[in-house]
Amino acid sequence: MDFSIFDYNEDLIKVTEYNVLGKLPDPFVFDDGHRMTSPDEWPARKKEMMKYVVDLQYGTIPPKPEVFRVEKTYDHSFRIVAGTKEKQVQFMMRIIESRSKPTRVRTPVVDGDLCFNYAFTDGWLKPMLENEIAFVTFDRTQLANDIRYEGRRKGPLYEVYPEYTFGALGAWAWGYMRCVDALEVIGGYDLSTLAFTGHSRGGKTCALAGLLDERAKIVNPNETNAGSCSCYRIHMKAIREDGKEQANENLDDIVRRFDYWFGEGMAEYRYSEEKLPFDCHFIKSMIAPRIFLLGEAASDIWTNPIGSYMTSMAAKEVYDYLGCGENFRWYFRRGIHKQLPEDVAMLVENILNLRDGTPLSLDRYYKTPFTRPELIFDWKKPE
Repeated sequence: MDFSIFDYNEDLIKVTEYNVLGKLPDPFVFDDGHRMTSPDEWPARKKEMMKYVVDLQYGTIPPKPEVFRVEKTYDHSFRIVAGTKEKQVQFMMRIIESRSKPTRVRTPVVDGDLCFNYAFTDGWLKPMLENEIAFVTFDRTQLANDIRYEGRRKGPLYEVYPEYTFGALGAWAWGYMRCVDALEVIGGYDLSTLAFTGHSRGGKTCALAGLLDERAKIVNPNETNAGSCSCYRIHMKAIREDGKEQANENLDDIVRRFDYWFGEGMAEYRYSEEKLPFDCHFIKSMIAPRIFLLGEAASDIWTNPIGSYMTSMAAKEVYDYLGCGENFRWYFRRGIHKQLPEDVAMLVENILNLRDGTPLSLDRYYKTPFTRPELIFDWKKPE
């Protein structure tokens, strides 16, 4: 595979506007004001952070279902039935894997994009299928609708769990977790190297699912835009590789266009993102100590390249404090808003690194296509 899309310099995009709304909040400070003095306190702090990182941002998430069944429908297709004793939801899961006889137990990669077709091209799947990795995908729209004009909370899962406040992203993340439950029932897959991936709104979902489900050993959101892995407190514009100027997505854009994805409380901060009690480095850091792999595209200005870099630098402080800094990984490649075969190959490289000890191609990581600005936080990990 040609990896020339990773060859660039820090002047690949031209930043035309850069506005900082406020400093990034310190993830090491508890709500009562005291600051962590030991990594042993991280689980308690992470539990506290859930109130705003998840409950505020995405809404409260339905629990593990009381009723759960996996029904094989055809070949590698399965119907998952899950919910309460009174009511269940059904959705389809498909497993795509090499037809050759495996020499090892295959690693599964879960993705919720069965509603799209891009993931089924030979070039996209090739890096996985050549390395005994199974692509497990489900149709997230069978859980919660993804139609803007229909409004909030439309879809089967809301009818099963009306007392919870989740938006569509929370519903879709619940689907990731149920797919892992299904793999446990089906058997024959190496869940010790399980990975989650997803692109754009699927990347938002992947990050949330990875935060909620620690069975995912690698969490690989791709170009999530606002509301996940970018930065609420940075607004920017830049000229892309093709010469077009673009601005980043912000919270006002989300509230106007995609409010049904999120928790209702986010609208309160629509014009005051700097007052949010968290920012996107919180969700990144809450994946620790597992492997977090973030893929970004240089000319995807909508996803806020500088903001993504800034919250990655902040989240790395947490990973370093917990002694797992090498598990926090991010990269930029040339191009625009897509999940390319090269992005899949980066995920596969990380799976092989975890599974087989294969070294990473570190020259593809940790480079920015812009001159790095001053950090917008003045705290560091505790001594």
